[in-house]
Amino acid sequence: MNNTLLQNMGFKTGLFLALLLGITYGCGGGGEALSDGDDNSYNAGAMAMLKDGQIPVSDFFKTPEKSGFRISKGGTYFSYLAPHEGKLNIFVQKIGDKKPAPITKETQKDLGGYTWINDEQLIFVRATDDKGTFQLVQVDKDGKNEKDLTPFEGVGIQMIDELPEIPDELILGINQRNRHLFDAYRFNIKTGDTKMVAENPGDINSWLTDHKGHVRIAMSTDGVENTLLYRPTEQDPFKKMLTTDFKATITPLFFDFDNKNVYAVSNLDTDKTAIVLCDLSNGQIVKTIYKNPKVDVSSMAYSRQRKVLTTVLFTDAKQERHFLDKEAESLYADLEAKLPNYDLVITGASQKEDKFLVRAQSDRSMGIYYFYDKNKKELTELANISPWMNTDNLCEMKPISYKSRDGYTINGYLTLPKGSSGKNLPVIVNPHGGPWTRDAWNYRSHVQFFANRGYAVLQMNYRGSIGYGRQFWKASFGEWGGTMQDDITDGAKWLISEGIADPKRIGIYGASYGGYASLMGLVKEPDLFACGVDYVGINNVFAFMNAIPKQMEAMNDMFSEMVGSTEKDSLKLVAVSPIYQAKKITKPLLIAQGGKDRRVVQTETDELVKALKKQGVEIEYFLKADEGHGFRNPKNRDEFFNVMEAFFAKHLK
Repeated sequence: MNNTLLQNMGFKTGLFLALLLGITYGCGGGGEALSDGDDNSYNAGAMAMLKDGQIPVSDFFKTPEKSGFRISKGGTYFSYLAPHEGKLNIFVQKIGDKKPAPITKETQKDLGGYTWINDEQLIFVRATDDKGTFQLVQVDKDGKNEKDLTPFEGVGIQMIDELPEIPDELILGINQRNRHLFDAYRFNIKTGDTKMVAENPGDINSWLTDHKGHVRIAMSTDGVENTLLYRPTEQDPFKKMLTTDFKATITPLFFDFDNKNVYAVSNLDTDKTAIVLCDLSNGQIVKTIYKNPKVDVSSMAYSRQRKVLTTVLFTDAKQERHFLDKEAESLYADLEAKLPNYDLVITGASQKEDKFLVRAQSDRSMGIYYFYDKNKKELTELANISPWMNTDNLCEMKPISYKSRDGYTINGYLTLPKGSSGKNLPVIVNPHGGPWTRDAWNYRSHVQFFANRGYAVLQMNYRGSIGYGRQFWKASFGEWGGTMQDDITDGAKWLISEGIADPKRIGIYGASYGGYASLMGLVKEPDLFACGVDYVGINNVFAFMNAIPKQMEAMNDMFSEMVGSTEKDSLKLVAVSPIYQAKKITKPLLIAQGGKDRRVVQTETDELVKALKKQGVEIEYFLKADEGHGFRNPKNRDEFFNVMEAFFAKHLK
């Protein structure tokens, strides 16, 4: 069962909007100065000489060359994706060897998903055009005997389940019957035989197999209501077991070892999500496996080899585990002793579960991959995915918390410049995007960049941030520019009360929803923030709600409840739209916009900039005509952060 393919049913379906608003900082950034239509480059003025201890901008935002690490079934080899002839290809390396070799030679398109099917062979997905057509290809570990396993014409393919316990078989999603729907097929790797085992009626977004490889659970959604469907065998029809609205969660994880009931993440009848056992005969929860009193539980793992539950994962200030198995607890204890001060994730295991691929990451490291031999208790470094960065030169991200004005506990992170006193500092307040995501303790390139330039950085999980229970999430409904914004303001004021921030040198910066919050910060708190940076932030909430894509129209009712109705709440949406409140902005502002952004359209940003210039606000406008919602060209990204560095240096000096 491939749990990573499952989508949460319930309130996390509301995260479609977070995805709609989200960008990735790792490939964000960029900007080209436009002044009244003139195309002028800011490179020369922005590229200031580095001072002692300062790290070049490009080092912070460089994309790691290696990704997608996997370990072979026997634990003898590991693999990863890396550029070869200009495109991402699969490299294979024997454990202990220093000579990786590319085993694919793609030159037209990057390779994406792939996996080992045994210790000698891999399968990967090859895109054959730009219309969603793919092939599933098998190849030996040395790159020989490449074979197209799915010679179907003009179809798309999805991996539903690798069936690691069933040799030579996979469960694939194939849109052969209907280009818009993926049905579930049982596929034999050796013979190429395919058999449909579940037909998609049109609303199924994921399937779940039992331990024998039978597809017995389906999850459907109309965007607002979510339904769990179940069948006792593959010969039986699916029947509805449970329907919830988007504010409740029931996410099946995997079957119990008798293949009768299913473990799930659920917040039915509780505020925080918990791991539960669900009786599939009646859809009732029969047992709670683990519930954390402070935060949501995210997932649970088990041992295929020993048929036992092992760990439950949850994130408080940092990622933590509740152990259900002594052997798993002992394994992690040994890893943590060898790799202290890291967040450890086992990303792969041999079939015998005696050899593991481990990723160690932290607030100052993108990640280092290790090979761990459980029997020998030996740890071998395989790859540092950001070897150019010296972690000793980076800054610690410390968990903090403060109280909102109406009594909520707001959790977050504070990063102080290296070697600073921690008092009376220039500060950049950095609300996350989403908004229904959360900041966590991990490497954030922009945070480290700001800290390296001498700024304290405050990140906060304002109300609506996920992971803190349903009530905390629902408290954000209808509160864009309201109490959600107050939580951000209260964080800045907490910094002042603690003596950390110089009250005259506080700036605000964010991307996407965070960019919106930066604009609203300048609207609502002109005496608190000295300046602001809006990176692809929404400036017209009313227009944004009216522009929800057609494929998401079924979710309009949900969006209306979470943000506001364009009919019933039109005046409120106007009141919390920066474009209609531009007269209240008086402090210097830098805006970055993509010309191809379909979520924050350029014409509206142009209108905001024009209004601000007319009223004499010091405004810098950066537009990249070839970028979308988040700048992906490394040159654009580096230029933007160089210009932003100059902007903050000018106004927070």
